[in-house]
Amino acid sequence: MKGFWHDAVEFFPILLNGVALTIVVTIGSLLLSTVLGLVWAMMRVSGIGVLSGLSASLINVIRGIPIIVLLFYLYFVMPDLGVTLTALQAAILGLGIAYSAYQAENFRAGIEAIDKGQIEAAQSIGMGWWLTMRRVVLPQAVRIVLPPYGNVMIMMLKDSSQASTITVAELALQGKLIASSTFKNTSVFTLVALMYLTMSIPLILLVRHFEKRAGKR
Repeated sequence: MKGFWHDAVEFFPILLNGVALTIVVTIGSLLLSTVLGLVWAMMRVSGIGVLSGLSASLINVIRGIPIIVLLFYLYFVMPDLGVTLTALQAAILGLGIAYSAYQAENFRAGIEAIDKGQIEAAQSIGMGWWLTMRRVVLPQAVRIVLPPYGNVMIMMLKDSSQASTITVAELALQGKLIASSTFKNTSVFTLVALMYLTMSIPLILLVRHFEKRAGKR
């Protein structure tokens, strides 16, 4: 145990650099997935056959491609097509696109959970489709989707480690580099696991809070 704490003091500052990149990748991809997911969901419930079909097709395609393959495609293949991305940009874009499909299904479920009578009432007083969504449906849907949205945040935090496959020096890659140079695998990866856990626990508690609030309604 004494050896672990000595290693922790030595490696912690280096791993903190990886934590910073992990947070950047997580927040960036979360924002992107939220925007794209909301767009896919709105297309899906628009009632316009072409948009609904296009959205469903995009969601199925995205869900069918492993995240690591999407990252490889963006980072290694796109330059052949004339689009060069940095590793960080590719990581945020890849994770954001991958998780937008799951976000879209969460948002769609939240929207469709709203009582249709409220939508009909809003339209009967002259509200258009977009105004009804903005003032009646979405404010209520947000409360419904908060628990699954929190779960997505936790999953994205952990899956940000896949960015290491395209050389983003986030927490997992920093740990791998330290372990390969010092051969202190137990100390390094125990510390990495504890740091991921430390970042995840507040999100887990937040999700539990949302779930309790949703259960009281």
